[in-house]
Amino acid sequence: MHRVRSIFAVVVAIALTLVLAGACTTTSDWRTASSEPAGLAPDPLVVREALVQVYAARTWGWRGYFGVHTWIAVKPSGAGAYTVYEVIGWRLRSGRSVVAASERPADARWYGSLPEVIAQKRGAGVDAIIERIDKAAAAYPYADRYTAWPGPNSNTFTAWVLRAVPELKADLPPTAIGKDYLGDGVVSSAPSGSGHQLSLGGVLGVAASGVEGLELNVLGLTFGINPFDPSLKLPLVGRVGPERRLDTVVAK
Repeated sequence: MHRVRSIFAVVVAIALTLVLAGACTTTSDWRTASSEPAGLAPDPLVVREALVQVYAARTWGWRGYFGVHTWIAVKPSGAGAYTVYEVIGWRLRSGRSVVAASERPADARWYGSLPEVIAQKRGAGVDAIIERIDKAAAAYPYADRYTAWPGPNSNTFTAWVLRAVPELKADLPPTAIGKDYLGDGVVSSAPSGSGHQLSLGGVLGVAASGVEGLELNVLGLTFGINPFDPSLKLPLVGRVGPERRLDTVVAK
């Protein structure tokens, strides 16, 4: 217990240091930050089969030290462009739903931050998965709400959709703050849609599954270990381990 308290104290100290450093040194303008594609998504005009990819990228400014923004990109069979499903909080200012479904590059940098692919699925059967993604996005229960911590936010949305399509086997990074937010609920499947999760308001909980491994959520910060895709999960740092093993097997 003493060791756990010591580790948590160190993480908090690092977090405060990073916040102060970021507040003092961030001079870039979000309006001019790059949104160029990162070269991670196949050209939709070349790859004609159905494809789904899940992405994560560090958020803008000092908040990026703590967390990531996640989204889901889909391309039905024969489509010439990707549709990206994500939650964007500032849409509330104009009275719109926070849920956005738009045609844009699947792997675009998020205000300059390079994204990574969390999960992907392609081939026969994926068109049916895309239909379920669209239905889950339309049924998102917090379309009129957004709270950066502990949720509901963009990662709450991604986890909501992923629970509807567990075939993706998406292990969201520990920096996806908000993925454990269950609203008034307490018990659910883990964000990947597999295993089990217990969460109190997104600020305290535990999750265990064959996709995520074992995770402990303390004040929205995730600590964990995944023996199935060998890695450690740490706040701020994120996933530590070998390159992800992405499941690209055709859906059955």
